[in-house]
Amino acid sequence: MRRTVDYTWRLAELMAARGLHSTTDLIPLLAERGVELSRPQVYRLVNQRPERVSLQFIAAICDIFGCGPEDLITVTAADARKSKTAGTAPALNVVDLNRTARPRRARVIDDDD
Repeated sequence: MRRTVDYTWRLAELMAARGLHSTTDLIPLLAERGVELSRPQVYRLVNQRPERVSLQFIAAICDIFGCGPEDLITVTAADARKSKTAGTAPALNVVDLNRTARPRRARVIDDDD
C-alpha cells in the first residue's frame, strides 16, 4: 500500500517560543556554530518550508534552541487513498438517486378542455 508522507517545518515557532522575533537575530547564532548564511537565506529558512537543508544547519538549530530534530520537523504519514474504479460500491455518504427517490413529473392540464 502506498503512503503519503508530509512534514511541518517549525523553525518560526521555535524562534517565537525563545523570544527571537526577527530572522536577523538568528544569523550571528548560526555563525557562532560555523553556519554562514545570508539574510535572505535565513529569512527563507524561517518563513518558508524548505525542501533541502543540510544536517549541519539542523544540528546548529538544535544546539541553539536546545531541542531535537523532532521538535524542528513534525512528520505525518498516512495511507494513500485508492483510486475508485467503475463497479465499486458507492461511498457511504453518497445518496443513490434512483427512480423511487425522485419525484414524479407533474402533468399540467388546461381546465378548458
